[in-house]
Amino acid sequence: MAQTDAPLRARAEAETERLPPLLARADRLARTVIMGEHGRRRAGTGDDFWQYRPVQPGDARGAIDWRRSARSDAQFVRQREWKQAQSVMLWVDPAASMRFASHKDLPEKADRARLLALAVSLLLERGGERVGMTGTALPPRCGAAQIARIAEALMSESGEDHAAPDMTGLVPHGRALLISDFLGDPAPLRAALVAAADRGVRGVLCHVLDPAEEAFPYRGRTIFQSMAGTMQHETLRADDLRARYLDRLAARKDALASLAAATGWQYGCHHTDSGAQSALLWLYRAISEGGAGA
Repeated sequence: MAQTDAPLRARAEAETERLPPLLARADRLARTVIMGEHGRRRAGTGDDFWQYRPVQPGDARGAIDWRRSARSDAQFVRQREWKQAQSVMLWVDPAASMRFASHKDLPEKADRARLLALAVSLLLERGGERVGMTGTALPPRCGAAQIARIAEALMSESGEDHAAPDMTGLVPHGRALLISDFLGDPAPLRAALVAAADRGVRGVLCHVLDPAEEAFPYRGRTIFQSMAGTMQHETLRADDLRARYLDRLAARKDALASLAAATGWQYGCHHTDSGAQSALLWLYRAISEGGAGA
């Protein structure tokens, strides 16, 4: 038993040592995104004026600002700034497939997912929002201590090739962020998003892929093995598989985007050879402001 536990203990200690660097990297990344009150402004209930917008179908007649409308040919609604803190729950895929990196100079998908999740947590917390993690004992809270708990929870891993999203702990009418390569069975994800939508939860799917998974650059004799070692396939002509693989990947991405649209979520794909800053900016806007898809 001691021999079996030793590698696990060594890996756990190594992961723990990575926590301070991860926090530092996430903090540096978060600081690249402009913050402050303006960064989290959105329409809602509050006392402070935000902006005027044109009248839209469904607006109550009493919501029209007649003084502003009198200065033009159009009618306008006066919007106030949203002041109520929202709850955002995170799920970062802990499965073995996330530990893939096609080149030594590229980060593992898991590393990029953790970095983005922790950086967006920092941005949300500094903007006055409550952040937590699904499937854990981390309900949404504010404060530096909560960020440290999230950083620690993000280091957990699964021995399975793929993981289904654990949506326990979602706050009704809150928001959620799911980060994964989404290469496993799509049925659990579909069920999770439908159930979340039924509770008024809206959120973002962040699809993280290694560039080799996007381009399939393999040729000739190739042995494909899953990260957990449970599946293996050998072929003498990997290039013959490329067209079918790319078709299936495109179909998977289309299905994710369609699922997100049908349930009121947003979908974006990020590659680990791309800069994390643009991905973080889009994620933050999508979560806190309900911005358009990537």
